[in-house]
Amino acid sequence: MRAHEAGALHGDIGDRGPGWLRSPADVNALVPQLWPRQVERGAGGALTVAGLDVRELAAGYGTPAYVLDEDDLRSRARDFRDAFPDVDVYYAGKAFLCRAVVRMIAEEGLHLDVCSGGELATALSAGMPAERIGFHGNNKSVAELTRALDAGVGRIILDSFTEIDRLTALARERGVRPGVLIRVTVGVEAHTHEFIATAHEDQKFGFSLAGGAAAAAAFRVIDEGVLDLRGLHSHIGSQIFDTSGFEVSARRVLALQAQIRDARGVELPELDLGGGFGIAYTTQDDPSTPAELAKRLRKIVDSECAAENLAVPHLSIEPGRAIVGPAVFTLYTVGTVKDVDGLRTYVSVDGGMSDNIRTALYDASYSATLAGRTSTAEPLLARVVGKHCESGDIVVKDEFLPADVQPGDLVAVPGTGAYCRSMASNYNHVPRPPVVAVRDGRARLIVRRETEEDLLALDVG
Repeated sequence: MRAHEAGALHGDIGDRGPGWLRSPADVNALVPQLWPRQVERGAGGALTVAGLDVRELAAGYGTPAYVLDEDDLRSRARDFRDAFPDVDVYYAGKAFLCRAVVRMIAEEGLHLDVCSGGELATALSAGMPAERIGFHGNNKSVAELTRALDAGVGRIILDSFTEIDRLTALARERGVRPGVLIRVTVGVEAHTHEFIATAHEDQKFGFSLAGGAAAAAAFRVIDEGVLDLRGLHSHIGSQIFDTSGFEVSARRVLALQAQIRDARGVELPELDLGGGFGIAYTTQDDPSTPAELAKRLRKIVDSECAAENLAVPHLSIEPGRAIVGPAVFTLYTVGTVKDVDGLRTYVSVDGGMSDNIRTALYDASYSATLAGRTSTAEPLLARVVGKHCESGDIVVKDEFLPADVQPGDLVAVPGTGAYCRSMASNYNHVPRPPVVAVRDGRARLIVRRETEEDLLALDVG
């Protein structure tokens, strides 16, 4: 059984199936698919990453801290690039973006997808070539579109009739012809959490296929002749393990492409299949490799194009989580351990929902391990929680930790590269953690820790 984004309910240990930690020896074990590829237990029992002991990282940078294995991120980017050699791979920056990551992605030959003016500014300031940037968003402002046009952004994904009119006016005024895609809402159930399923009809993104809005949008762009309509775009959700949703989506989008050809005599040259490829957060998750995804997606597109008598368009995909998610773990320090009348043991750490809102927001599942040492104590089923004034401030709902876990211990939670730092907040006026990149036995700060002075500097009352 796969635990999708909504997460399997873990109240009963038996529901977990095989593979969950059950013995004292297993409490110290690391499941490789959950961790960056260079994480292991050192001689002293502490975790090491790229040759660095997490105790040294904690001493040097404090906790909580996001620890990014740079070689792991780069290798995952290369895995997608190599598996999709004739496809434009856009890293979905919303998963996590900073200037250092932009440079890593650019150096590995990927494109970059942004969805706000701030993400665009980060990309441009880090030197990402504008022609390799795609600009998403359901409510792009005039200022954001103007900046994209002036920078020469390679493609803009249109999301509403208002945006078509807005961009057409701006482009005509500047005498430019930007490349655009039409985002199509295909009505596909992606078997993921309601808040991150993005292709059903009742949601804010894109043009409805069933209602005819997608075709009308394409016709408007073609008939105006100001924007360069290069293709169609579909994104069905996030943390997806089953490619059957992509098959249905591709079939419907390519049927629209054939409709546009028949109605306007234009065969669009590009097709973006979106992203949302899942990763392993627990031992129950079974993600596909990029090579497997490439084989299945190519087969789907080839088959549907043949059925519609269409030339196979130039493809693009948008992995974000699948590249950065497994490359990062969060390092915490335990503050208190509380047994509640034999019902549950709460292990409280020095972070929480301000650095990882996904458990509270999506009922997401995570794993955890004692990071600073090993233990021969009996396993204890614990709930790892944060320091915030919310009962829903949960980091890991259920995990086996050694029964001797105590204040001062380091705990690491893998798979936190995607949507943790990017969705982090200052709830309870807690400063956001740093991001520390490690490579070849060296660590460097790529996003510094916020301070109380940073918080007070914004308070001008």
